[in-house]
Parts: sequence; C-alpha cells; structure tokens
Amino acid sequence: MPSNAEEEFFECLKKLDCSDVVIHAIPEGSVVFPRVPLMRIEGPLWVAQMLETTFLTLVNYASLVATNAARHRLVSGSSKMLLEFGLRRAQGPDGGISASKYCYLGGFDATSNLEAGRLFNIPVRGTHSHAFVSSYMSLDEIVGRSLVFADKKKVCEDFVGMVQHSLSKLQGIEALRAVFSETNQSELAAFSSYALAFPTEFLALVDTYDVMRSGIPNFCAVAVALHNLGYKPRGIRLDSGDLSYFSIQARKFFCTVENELGVPSFGKMTIIASNDINEDTLDALNKQGHEIDAFGIGTHLVTCYMQPALGCVYKLVEVNSHPRIKISEDVSKVTIPCKKQCYRIYGKEGYALVDLMTGESEAPPKMGERILCRHPFNESKRAYVNPQRVESLYNCYWAGNSGLTQEPLPSLEESRQRCQKQLAAMRPDHMRGLNPTPYKVSVSGKLYDFIHFLWLNEAPVGELL
Repeated sequence: MPSNAEEEFFECLKKLDCSDVVIHAIPEGSVVFPRVPLMRIEGPLWVAQMLETTFLTLVNYASLVATNAARHRLVSGSSKMLLEFGLRRAQGPDGGISASKYCYLGGFDATSNLEAGRLFNIPVRGTHSHAFVSSYMSLDEIVGRSLVFADKKKVCEDFVGMVQHSLSKLQGIEALRAVFSETNQSELAAFSSYALAFPTEFLALVDTYDVMRSGIPNFCAVAVALHNLGYKPRGIRLDSGDLSYFSIQARKFFCTVENELGVPSFGKMTIIASNDINEDTLDALNKQGHEIDAFGIGTHLVTCYMQPALGCVYKLVEVNSHPRIKISEDVSKVTIPCKKQCYRIYGKEGYALVDLMTGESEAPPKMGERILCRHPFNESKRAYVNPQRVESLYNCYWAGNSGLTQEPLPSLEESRQRCQKQLAAMRPDHMRGLNPTPYKVSVSGKLYDFIHFLWLNEAPVGELL
C-alpha cells in the first residue's frame, strides 16, 4: 500500500465484512442477454465497490466459456458426446479448472482434466498419446502377456499371441485386402500393451503412422482379441486428416469385421474425433456426412478463440435511494438507472419472447394481462405482449442481515440441467449461429419514461455561440 495511507484506513479494513450486503442474481446455468443485469448487489457503497473486481473475474470467463460450450453443443446436436480436452491450451491451471467446470455446465459430457473431475465430480474421459505409441519398438518389449478373462474364471497366458492371430484373420478377409496388408508392429505392440493395462476401457489413437493401413487394422486385431476374452473394447480416436472420410471408412471396416468374424456390435464401435475442432468444423462435418460419435475439443473451446473476453461491467445505478445514470455518446454504454426487477415473458408456443426490466416498486407482469414493452433507448421500438407465463429472473443468494430468504446455491449438475432446459426453451432463430434474430430486451413504459427524464436531467446543455 502507499506509504501515505492513513492508519484509519487499515483499521476500517479490519472491520470490513459483508453483513450489510444483499445479492440477487440470475441462477447459474440460465440463458441471459445483453442489458439484463446478471447480479444486483446492494450494500454500503465502499463495500460494494470493493467487490467489483471479484465479481467480474468470477462471472466474465465462466459465462464466456459456458456460452462457447453451449454453442458447440447446439452445432453438434444432442446425440453426440462432447469431450473437453482443453487443459493444455487453457490460460494456466486456474483457467483450466474453470474451463472444465463451465464447459460441463454448458453441455459437454466429460473432461480430460482429472483435477476437475475430482473437484466437481465431472466424468473423466481420455485416450493415450502419440508418444505412448511411438515409444514402443516391437512386440518383444511386452513382458507381462497374460490377461484374465472378463468373467474372472480363466486366464489367457499369451494375449499378444491372440492379438497376432486376430491380425492374421483380418489379413485373410477378402474385402479388407485392398485396405491394408502389413501393419506397423510397434503400433500393434503399443495397442496390445494398452489393452493389457485397460482391457475394459480400450480406446486407441489410430493416426500415429497410417490410419487405414495400420492404425485401424491394429486396433481391430486387439479389439477382436479382447472380445474373445469377454471384454467390450470402446473404440478409436482420429486426430488428423480428413475426419469425415476416415470416420466413414473406419465404420465400414468395423462392419466388415463384424460380418466376417461374427463379432456382435463391432460395427457400432465408438469413433472420436479431435484436432483443433471448432463450431465451423462441426458444421462442415454435419454437411459432409460422417460417422463420428464423439468430439474432443480443446483450444477453440477453452480459449474462446472467436471472442477471447466477455465485456461484463459493474455499474452504480442507485445511491442512498437516488437513481444514478452513466451517460455516453455511445448509447450501448448508457446505463439503465435504479434498482430493477427482471422478468422473462413466454408466449403461447412456450418460447421466451422478451426479457422485461421494471422498477423495483412496479407491479410484476401478470399472465394474460397485455403489457407494453419498450426498447430502453429507441422510442420507435415497442410492442405489446400478452404473457402466457412469467418467470422472475432473480433469486436472493446472499441475504446478509436483511432477513430475506436466501436461496441455496445449486449444484453443478443442477446448473447444467437448467442450462439445457433453458436452451430448449429459446426460439431456434434466436439461437442460430449465423444471423440470429435479436432477442428483445425491454423496459416497462414507466421505467422508459424515467430513464429519459433522468438522462435529460443529468446531461449538460450545450451552448451555441
């Protein structure tokens, strides 16, 4: 601190607490729109001001990465599994933990981040690395070759020999002779070793040397051997090349193995794709056609490549019961004054139509009662709405000494479910990635009049000479 800081300042800091602070907020996992305050903080001015940086750093990145995850989910569709693989690209370990948490909230199914899995009970998924595959030189390096059957009743003493036998059977299938002949034996050794260690979770990265001529045949040889011992191998991960083409060819290969060798469900093996996937990649794959079941997404997800930062702000709107306004030549930076209530109004088709802000003392909108909704700053943009359902957006999450009822914080799983439910309640044209229909954020007629009265009252009048 500066050397000239007064001693009384430090004494005041010692007594600082948030007992007089009240926090209302939109529940975590909610779909929100510009202009609607995410939080409403009431309390002594200097205490509330000191909370600014804390709240912004907690809200900005979390909201940004959860939104990015939700956008990826919308593009990929509900049937695909999405895996967050972003820790190595994240903004440090703290950013990595936050990314894993809020990507899961936004709709991803699992993470490769073990610490996030431990902290937040997020499902953990991952595969071995290219380095693991290339670290093997030959099958002779595998020392322990025995593997117990899945039912624990018998032991296969030479699992590697069983793998080699499976590979020879694949090489004898007429339909596969045009695809491969000999495979990379060091890759086969790596896959065999991995299967010996994780027979119930065998999922192989198949593009270290050659996807179709080596990776997939080697995977199938090991997978068939595991099947013969009663295990169910998981599938493959593609990390380079033409993901659409390789996924289709891999599916054909799996189906051929199922039909020729009589291995049930082998054709339904999981295919995971990674390699700098983003929204555009997902959209392109959907248009091309593919056989990918899951996507591992990292860099473009956790770094939010399209928009690296979210511009949430923290502004004073009322002091000592006197509404305050910030005026700017840029209308987007003009604040909406006074303590407000916010409501989401739904139409007859069940979709959200508009978010409405009112003064705190105003009566809430009622179902079936037509109300006028106005754009905060454009007098020509206005519409009547007949609410079929009204949802109050704020809950009190910190009551201090106010005596208000304090809502318990939702669990991560509850917030995730809320996110999916809210996204489903939005009109599709509001949510599309290209040229979405702007969602209406409005104020009541009374609040509109007050905003412009205060604006004119506070803005200095120029003088022409």
